[in-house]
Amino acid sequence: MRCPFCAHPDTKVIDARNQREARVKRRRRECSECARRFTTYERIEDLLPSVVKRDGRRETFDRTKLVTGLQKACEKRPVSTDAVEDCVARIERQVLDLGVREVPSTVIGDEVRAELRGLDPVAWLRFTSVYLNFQTIEEFRSALDELEPG
Repeated sequence: MRCPFCAHPDTKVIDARNQREARVKRRRRECSECARRFTTYERIEDLLPSVVKRDGRRETFDRTKLVTGLQKACEKRPVSTDAVEDCVARIERQVLDLGVREVPSTVIGDEVRAELRGLDPVAWLRFTSVYLNFQTIEEFRSALDELEPG
């Protein structure tokens, strides 16, 4: 790391604040030339895969679209914004953990359904009806049967 004051290439870390779940690492550094101290913040950059849509188009993974879809499904339901954010973070992590450059949109859709099922059954049914493009009342009944325990 180059010193921002004198541009000397040799600095040393004198303190690091690494938290287990933190997305940013804070490091306090000191220049070995001018002895001035400065702080750096290192952020881990995840490279999210492209999403392959049903029609074959490819889009970059968009967290905002995921949040919007979950919020619409949970509209007027007792689901907090924090719960939606937690779901999005878990889905995003699962997509990253696949370790692939491209992921089918159906994989993401199935992950959303799984998250909503545990979050709110009405939100799950709303999302499922749009995601699976229900056309008949029988499709709704079948989905409701899927929710029934046992």
